[in-house]
Amino acid sequence: MSRLYLSLGSNINRYQNMTAALDALADHYGELLISPVYESAAVGFSGDAFLNNVVAIDTDLNLAAVAAQLKQIEADNGRLRNGEKFSGRTLDIDILTCDDWVGNFAGIELPREEILYNAYVLKPLADIAPLQCHPLVGRSYQQLWSEYDASRQPLRAVEFRWHQRLLPLPESD
Repeated sequence: MSRLYLSLGSNINRYQNMTAALDALADHYGELLISPVYESAAVGFSGDAFLNNVVAIDTDLNLAAVAAQLKQIEADNGRLRNGEKFSGRTLDIDILTCDDWVGNFAGIELPREEILYNAYVLKPLADIAPLQCHPLVGRSYQQLWSEYDASRQPLRAVEFRWHQRLLPLPESD
């Protein structure tokens, strides 16, 4: 059984698409560990603000099979792959880590580089896996977040309901 951390993001029909993503992930993988949801400005292009969070799943599937399921979930929620790389998204689901794997697996570079550079990935990852260490730099996500200049990419925690429950808001830093 492997533990994968996934980043989720949407800036088109944000609440609807994030809810649909969580529903589909729960259908495929069972119980989810879900971070708080944050709003952040678009990075790399001008566009509407994103909702982002991180979800942990446990699975016996190989990485290629998981990646295929995630692409299908994105497609089921209107994700088009023929657009510009940096543009609005109905839904974006990226595999951040798989256990402590380092390298290229099934065409996926692990750990995902953006963990270290984007607040909307690092902060929610630190929320649900604070003591887990980044497999390349060897420091915990909590430590990496405490060293991160959060003024570069401001985040705003937002209330988000999924299955009649309010997802947790982050503890103050």
